[in-house]
Amino acid sequence: MTNPANEQLLKLHYILPLSWEKVRNLMEITDDFDEILHISPKFLASQLNIREEKAAQLIKHYKEVIQRSMAIYYDQHNITPIPYTDPLYPERLKQLYDAPAVVYAKGDVQLLNRPKMMAVIGSRAATSYSENVLKSILPPLIREQYVIVSGLARGADRLAHEATIRYGGKTIGVLGHGLFHSYPPQNKELNAYMASEHLLITEYPPYVGVQKWHFPARNRIISGLCEALVVTEAALKSGTLITSELALEQGKDVFAVPGNIFSEQSRGTNKLIKEGAIPVWDGFQILEEIQLFSNSR
Repeated sequence: MTNPANEQLLKLHYILPLSWEKVRNLMEITDDFDEILHISPKFLASQLNIREEKAAQLIKHYKEVIQRSMAIYYDQHNITPIPYTDPLYPERLKQLYDAPAVVYAKGDVQLLNRPKMMAVIGSRAATSYSENVLKSILPPLIREQYVIVSGLARGADRLAHEATIRYGGKTIGVLGHGLFHSYPPQNKELNAYMASEHLLITEYPPYVGVQKWHFPARNRIISGLCEALVVTEAALKSGTLITSELALEQGKDVFAVPGNIFSEQSRGTNKLIKEGAIPVWDGFQILEEIQLFSNSR
């Protein structure tokens, strides 16, 4: 990546992973980010809506990386940084009010250009019910060239990625940390395989480790990438329900698999259905609903 403006943005984002909205605020002052070395921390803090102390650290660290080539750095690690202005940047993510300024990808980046994407999520304590449900939901979607998107977490996310691979489909894992890390530990092999044969993406620079608050933020990207979302299992209080609510706020269709009323992991999905999610138990239903919605729009 030789574009000087992109290089500057990658340096800035490496130090502080800002949203595109905050980057645009900075561009109101200057479109030459090297100029931040000559801006007072107080003024920079006011433009970016961050603490003055953080602004001072940003200036300090920017000075340290100013001579580094970020293009070479990421190339050495087989990471593709995709700034908001890059043609590879997913159009659907641009609809987010807090879209990442940069997305970092490892694997088959062309998957981001695929028009059909479906999020499949569920409980981290998913039971064999999710595994069986995926046998009827995923094959029809994969035959229709849907890329399956999930969060590479324990439970339903892992099951969705593994089943997609098993049925010959393509899958994207959205991470809540940088690409130098693998979490949870039991997904290490799957993480490595997807980074080689499928795709991993994240809004965090590679060195950023695992933080609990990253995962709710990560969820908006999962729902943001996709035209619809499928929930296999979910407890009443879970990140899965938060992601479903985000999808609804983004105007996405939410499909939920009904379950045993006595199962803790089906209480969330049954609640979603009560609140208006579309009940499904095989992939053909999802395709029919999507076709119906597309014809009525």
